[in-house]
Amino acid sequence: MKIGFIGSGSMARALAGKWQGKHDLLFSARDLGKAALVAADYGAQAGNARQAAEFGDVVVLATRWDDALDAVAQAGGDAVFAGKVVIDINNPVSTETFVTTREDGRSLTQALEAVLPSAEIGKAFNMAQAAVWANPDMTYDGRRMVTFFTAETERATEAIAELIRDVGAEPLKLGGNAHAYQLEAAAAIVIKFLLAGRDPQTIFNFIQPEVKPVR
Repeated sequence: MKIGFIGSGSMARALAGKWQGKHDLLFSARDLGKAALVAADYGAQAGNARQAAEFGDVVVLATRWDDALDAVAQAGGDAVFAGKVVIDINNPVSTETFVTTREDGRSLTQALEAVLPSAEIGKAFNMAQAAVWANPDMTYDGRRMVTFFTAETERATEAIAELIRDVGAEPLKLGGNAHAYQLEAAAAIVIKFLLAGRDPQTIFNFIQPEVKPVR
C-alpha cells in the first residue's frame, strides 16, 4: 500500500525502516529539505503534508501530539483526507504530571475524527518509543510484542493490523476509537518511566497464555 507520513522524525523513520520494500512511502516535513534527506535513506518520495495525505492509502500522523490538529488542517482538512486510513500515533501526555492533557475527556484520536469525518481513523504505535519500533527483533521475554490498536471500520482494522505485522509485532484490536483514550493513558505510564531514565526498550507486553503458555 501507499503510506504518507506527516512528519519525518524518529517515529516515522523507525516505522519506515520496517515498511521499506513492502510499501511505497512518502515523507513530509515543514522543511522540505529535511523530508528529502530522510526520504533518500528509505528509497522514498518527499513532499509537503498535503502531498503526503494525497499520496497515501494510509496516512501516519507522526507530528508532535500538540501539532496534530494543525497539521491536518494545513494539509487541507477533511476534503484531502476523505477515504484515507489515518493512523494517530500520538500521546497527549504532560511530561510534568504524566497524565493525559486533553480537557474535554476525549482522546486525540476522537478529536481527529471530529475534524476528519470522511477519513477512517485509528490509533496504533503509541505505546512504545522509536527505539522499540526500530528493533529488528520484536521479541520481549520470549514473547512476540503485542501491539494494541483501535479503529472503527473494517478497512482501517485490516490496514493497521497488516502494518503492525509488518513491523514484526502481533496486532490486537482493543475496540473502536472510544478506547483510544485508554491507550493514551497506558502510554503515559511508559513515558513516565522512560523520562525517569529507564531503558528505551521499556514496554508493556500483553501476556496471552493461549498463544504461549506461561508454564
